Amino acid sequence: MDPRSLLRRMFDAAIAAAQPALCIPPHLPAPPKGRTIVIGAGKASAAMARALEDNWPGPLEGLVVTRFGYRVPCDRIEIVEAAHPVPDEAGLKAAERIADMVRGLTEDDLVIALISGGGSALLAAPAPGVTLADKRALSAALLKSGATISEMNCVRRHLSSLKGGRLGALCAPARVMALLISDVPGDDPIDIASGPTVPDPTTCADALAVLARYDIAPPAHITAMLESGASESVKPGDPRLARSEAVLIATPLASLEAAAKIARAAGYAAHILGDGIEGEAREVGKVFGGFARHVALKAKPFAPPCVLLSGGETTVTVRGKGRGGRNVEFLLSLGLTLGGLSGVYALAGDTDGVDGMEDIAGALLAPDSLARARARKIDPLAALDNNDGHGFFEALGDSVVTGPTLTNVNDFRAILIDKA
Repeated sequence: MDPRSLLRRMFDAAIAAAQPALCIPPHLPAPPKGRTIVIGAGKASAAMARALEDNWPGPLEGLVVTRFGYRVPCDRIEIVEAAHPVPDEAGLKAAERIADMVRGLTEDDLVIALISGGGSALLAAPAPGVTLADKRALSAALLKSGATISEMNCVRRHLSSLKGGRLGALCAPARVMALLISDVPGDDPIDIASGPTVPDPTTCADALAVLARYDIAPPAHITAMLESGASESVKPGDPRLARSEAVLIATPLASLEAAAKIARAAGYAAHILGDGIEGEAREVGKVFGGFARHVALKAKPFAPPCVLLSGGETTVTVRGKGRGGRNVEFLLSLGLTLGGLSGVYALAGDTDGVDGMEDIAGALLAPDSLARARARKIDPLAALDNNDGHGFFEALGDSVVTGPTLTNVNDFRAILIDKA
């Protein structure tokens, strides 16, 4: 099979394994004596709501907020679209309505929270004294800083009125069942959409430390709020979360295993190197490039033909003026390290179909990618320095475009090695 086609089939299999229609039904709780309220936020939340409606035996009502373009028609659950990755007024209004829905519930009621990646921006509910403009500015600064998703979400939790367990606390004394599609390294529920229904062990001091680490200076009133601890999140052991549980229904590892199955069926040994790999995208690209060269040229520690699979979420410290994103930055760095090595192909993409700010999932790298670029007077190193991975691969016709995938289990990376 053509390596390009095989890589795309593997990526598609990874996305398919995390589709809500497949993952929701096995995890649904029994209907309650009282009302069933459905709330949610994230790029997969609308598809999750549709799957829930299709499999729920009783009455329900609710509202979920998803990214623009990710709407799925539902009959009983209202779908609202808002901006991502920088929050907007639509997300703020949706968050306020969700909070109103869960106030005043009883012990007989059930709240089903449909939580997936992107919920941090989509569930925009600033803490008292924090404006939406404040959150937008800090979100934009964090996205450019190179901060990890865990670090970004630590700050977000301490500037929110719903994240960090606060939404779950509002639901008390109702039972809360959060169904989670993980898009974060390590699958920690507190980092999936910044943990709106789970307790938060991090503190305001931790959030201040993140801002200091990346030389981000918030407005004085936010600094004062964090220093005073006035915006502290809900902590482990809080009785308001005693009836709240969180269940992972789709993970990056499960999607990598689905891709590995496709590779093995095609005659390639498949090796999953990790599902939570972090770091600067270009540095991770260098490391993986060196590893792939060793496999290709010395057949150690794995013998070709094989596929090296990994997931996680790299970061990009933006210094140039290009179009991003982190997966194509990884591929550019990988390609420069491989130097056109024969028989080595790669695909990297975000399983939500959006890499950075572009509606492009990622790209394909081939042994001749650098040569084809240079023939077009495109300098790969200059493109990398300008953070312009999308511009580079689009010019070659090697962008991977999926459209809205209606799920999100983080980044997917596959390096296919044919030669020994």
